[in-house]
Amino acid sequence: MKTIITLIFVLFIGVAAQAQDAQTDVKVETVEMTIEVSTTNENSVARLYKFKNARVKKALSFTTKRNKSKLA
Repeated sequence: MKTIITLIFVLFIGVAAQAQDAQTDVKVETVEMTIEVSTTNENSVARLYKFKNARVKKALSFTTKRNKSKLA
């Protein structure tokens, strides 16, 4: 009896949730942003690597004293 009442209650809640008419139209406001371009001459040095992610690969390829395999 308890399971039948629980099942009917769950079905009633499900039907009530499906019966609601949810028509909420969300309108998005657009924002215009301007881009300012500065024309200053900078004489800074940029590094150019031959391979992509060269600095990351160099940092990840470090070795320690305990990396070497030991002969048993």
